[in-house]
Amino acid sequence: MKKEYSFVELLHKAASYCSISEHCVSEVEDKLTAWGITEADKHKIIDHLIAEDFINEKRYCVFFVKDKFRFNKWGKIKISFALKGKKLDRKLIDDAINIIDEGEYEEMLASLLKTKLVGLKYEFEYEKQGKLFRFAQSRGFENNVIEQAIRSLSATPKGE
Repeated sequence: MKKEYSFVELLHKAASYCSISEHCVSEVEDKLTAWGITEADKHKIIDHLIAEDFINEKRYCVFFVKDKFRFNKWGKIKISFALKGKKLDRKLIDDAINIIDEGEYEEMLASLLKTKLVGLKYEFEYEKQGKLFRFAQSRGFENNVIEQAIRSLSATPKGE
């Protein structure tokens, strides 16, 4: 038999969920829906969580961008697309993505490409570049950044 929770218990449960890690409104809505909460109660709980700063979408975007960049090694396009999927405001997404240091961003891509190059099988130079380009695109990096990284990688002597 499924336990019935009071509104206050559900509020505490949702606050606990938000305390464990950063969440955005859409994630909390999904969790509340899974718990079978009515729409009216769902809105009251989310409003309360926002008012008490358990949910802060600006903070969420910043942490999401930092995590996906540093740990998952995602590019700006992939990060932006993932945040759009969470129904976040375009301005919040843009502001958060702008915190990525351009130098660090280019270094990350260069490092990824060097690592990928080690196990890459190819016959011709253009085939190698195509494979590296597609790999970088799949990670969400922009075409101009990829082209620049591949050019500087090709200019590097084999011994490095």
